[in-house]
Amino acid sequence: MTNPAANPPLHSQPQPFKLQIAQQQIDDLKTRLALTRWPDEAPNSAWAYGTSVDYMKSLLEYWRTQFDWPAAQARFNAYRQFRVAISGIDLHFIHEPGVGPKPMPLLLSHGWPGSVLEFAQIIPMLTNPAKFGGDPADAFTVVAPSLPGYTLSFKPGQQRFSAEQIADTFVSLMRDVLGYSRFAAQGGDWGSFVTSRIGLVHPDAVAGIHLNFLALRRDPGAISDSASAAERQYRAELEHFLKEETGYQAIQGTKPQTLAFGLTDSPAGLAAWLIEKFRAWSDCGGDVESVFSRDELLTNICLYWFSGAIGSSFWPYYARLHSEWPIPPGKRVEVATGVSAFPCEILRPPRSLAEKVYNVTQWRSHSKGGHFAAMEQPQVLAQDIRDFFRPLR
Repeated sequence: MTNPAANPPLHSQPQPFKLQIAQQQIDDLKTRLALTRWPDEAPNSAWAYGTSVDYMKSLLEYWRTQFDWPAAQARFNAYRQFRVAISGIDLHFIHEPGVGPKPMPLLLSHGWPGSVLEFAQIIPMLTNPAKFGGDPADAFTVVAPSLPGYTLSFKPGQQRFSAEQIADTFVSLMRDVLGYSRFAAQGGDWGSFVTSRIGLVHPDAVAGIHLNFLALRRDPGAISDSASAAERQYRAELEHFLKEETGYQAIQGTKPQTLAFGLTDSPAGLAAWLIEKFRAWSDCGGDVESVFSRDELLTNICLYWFSGAIGSSFWPYYARLHSEWPIPPGKRVEVATGVSAFPCEILRPPRSLAEKVYNVTQWRSHSKGGHFAAMEQPQVLAQDIRDFFRPLR
């Protein structure tokens, strides 16, 4: 006879979760903000070499004196949240039921330097489309986990996760914990790597995958001079990106622990590191607050600050630089794939290159939006997701 104790379950039952940050932590944050030691900046160079000092002085003063964390926390706690012991960690996730005749389960995966807060606007559009003028038949039941090692899916000393391991964990969450034998999946940034990996390794688990970022290998040499004009333009964009925009990847992917000291100890350092990416990667024309409110930016930063998770959030970069690309050479994601292409995305490969790696059945190009599509263009992205999965239900 098998001893049940010798084969314990790989997961527990989900437990309801509410975020509650102690006043002592809030007071400590404000003290650190008041004691910020400001760096020098080259004359007349705001944003040219990284985050603007003047902008940060204004933002941090607002953070210290006006930002209302209890109100932000209350907005966050309006979502149905849970934690579950799975894959050796306590995984945090939002689980919002759909309002419709037969809601389809949908896994939403965020990226770096974001969090599940990226989905604050789009979740209601997906769970209750009728409220936004849509068809109730398009409703989804949304599951949005915090990536392992990110914000509320982190505690000190826990194991680190690659994108491949995150994909396996998310499939286990959906199937084994929540009982969804077949589901939809969507993602951007690292979420696109996770979602792509699910489509590659667990094709039987998903009806299809939808992406607003493509997990293509970054090899300009693979695009020849005889390639199409669109592919050669992408090659030039990729060469520029690899030369000018990958410094953060180099340190996060090689010496993440060293960087973690500064960003874990200094809220100014953490904010500068994250804000620069929200500005550079969004369709903001250089004015980050034209797209994101200060409260949105600071609430996301606070999740990293209060959880102390910035160092562990670097790990997917380290894993990617020290192992095979998540979609190995010669492999193709054969499940139906939808793509939302936004003009200010970090990298914009043409459909012809995407189709070498994905079975693209829907491609939507848009005139506005960037890397943080769920925040920048939630209505557009929600419509693309609904349209793509409608025939796959």
